[in-house]
Amino acid sequence: MITLMKPDTAKISLLMLLWALIFYPVYPGLIEAWFGMANSDNSYGLLVPFISLYFIWQRREELKLAAFSTSISGLIILIASALIYLVSYAGGVVFVQRLMIVLSLIGLVLYLFGPEIFRIVRFPLLFLFFIAPIPESMVNILSFPLQTYATIISSKIIELCGIPVYREGHMLYFSQTQLEVAEACSGIRSVSAMLMLSVVFMHQCENNRLRKVIIISSSIVIALLANILRVSGTGILAHFFGDRVAKGFLHEFSGIAVFAVGFAMLFVEYKLLNRKWFQ
Repeated sequence: MITLMKPDTAKISLLMLLWALIFYPVYPGLIEAWFGMANSDNSYGLLVPFISLYFIWQRREELKLAAFSTSISGLIILIASALIYLVSYAGGVVFVQRLMIVLSLIGLVLYLFGPEIFRIVRFPLLFLFFIAPIPESMVNILSFPLQTYATIISSKIIELCGIPVYREGHMLYFSQTQLEVAEACSGIRSVSAMLMLSVVFMHQCENNRLRKVIIISSSIVIALLANILRVSGTGILAHFFGDRVAKGFLHEFSGIAVFAVGFAMLFVEYKLLNRKWFQ
């Protein structure tokens, strides 16, 4: 059911304020997840709202011309997401609480502004789901096989560089030191960050499904390759300079540097896919 109407500024402001206040208990934990020292790979979540706002700004001219209306389906989504939020809050399911921030906002926008405006801002709103880091339960399930994969491949690369190394589980033993490929080095969070970037590039592509599928799928491969490069490089440096290279500033800097390499690879791929010969 759609009803054409004029914007009620007071109603919109009040409902947006109430929406922000309802989720206030979730914000501290979400900010901690973005900036926490234990999970620094989640810091990309801070960029998500700004990227979403940029996408909306890109379509500002369309928004000026769009018809303002309301939709009862948006109200249903808003109420349902609020109920799910309350249940998840009572049950301590943090990941669902964070998802409901976005889902309720989708319902609120649809209810307050109508289907035509929602259609214009649909992608920026859906993109906001990236604010929620991967839940620890999923990280625990996926990190072990990824740790093993990274350790095996990295040990082979180190051996190809002429450095003797012995692998046992997730440990790499060198002649004078040893290195553990910890859960943080599994690459699972790098995959989520690179996937977020690939969605940005996908959105900027012309309407070509093949290009979009290639960009999304290759982002996972690029993230895993970049993580193997990080582990291999750390192992080579540990052989010459000891295990201190795997701690503190050097460890954090290597993560940033390798992520930058992955971003560059994804950007080059995006540029190549958008050349005229790839039609």
